[in-house]
Amino acid sequence: MILAPLVDQNAIIRGNRIAYGVHGEGTPVVLLHGTPSSSYIWRNIVPVLVKAGFKAHVFDLLGYGLSERPWSESTDTSITGQVSILEGLLDLWQLNTFHLAAHDIGGGVAQRFGVQSIERLKSLTMIDVVSYDSYPSKRTRQQMSEGLEKLIKKPDAEHRANFKNWLLSTHSHEANFDSEALQLYLDFISGPVGQASLFRHQVAHYDPKHTMEIADRLDVLGQVPVQLIWGANDTWQVVDWAQKLNRAISGSELHIVENCGHFAPEERPEEIAALLVDFLGRAG
Repeated sequence: MILAPLVDQNAIIRGNRIAYGVHGEGTPVVLLHGTPSSSYIWRNIVPVLVKAGFKAHVFDLLGYGLSERPWSESTDTSITGQVSILEGLLDLWQLNTFHLAAHDIGGGVAQRFGVQSIERLKSLTMIDVVSYDSYPSKRTRQQMSEGLEKLIKKPDAEHRANFKNWLLSTHSHEANFDSEALQLYLDFISGPVGQASLFRHQVAHYDPKHTMEIADRLDVLGQVPVQLIWGANDTWQVVDWAQKLNRAISGSELHIVENCGHFAPEERPEEIAALLVDFLGRAG
């Protein structure tokens, strides 16, 4: 079922407008999305968390979804820059400790935040996340080799066709991608604003330095319960990376979801929600 976007409020965080939403009552959980998506990817998971007694906090990363697409090239929308946005929202929400769940690039944000502020995490769930030098994917590197300015100026129809196929590759079977959701994700990264924003605020920052800088500190994350969830058919972040993270983070759990690609929260929301509720309940 396609639900309305989860972000229905706005706040100025570090000088930028961030779209966010808070749902339910109970133990706080913060959910971080990745690229090229938005908090919309959590829409079928948040209601399950709320029903289970959790208070879900979601937002669109700076330069993504319904949040501001900065005009200034000096605005940092990288993984490192997004940590500051997260910290600002935590102040707004008055969250000292909380559960954190992250997908894709959001996992890079979570790793950096976690090694810096592990005392604030009750638990950490990472779903098909980037790590080490696992990104950008081979396909994305090929796209980037054309030059970002050239990609920004491509005709809308050509851009949409290319990135529709890119998005479809996030699922184990293309038919599993809900057509309404696919169109929304595509709209976010297309058009006069979205196409340029995709390359300037997202693709331009696909740089593994942000995760490599803290790669030798990932053992710190083992101080809290850690759960890794991975699509068995993820071609963007193959399962080998999940296993490497599992080895690096002492005591971490690894769950492989069959018939599931990179967009696990989109393709298999029921399984992801069930794993989250069970894990968060055990983490306390």
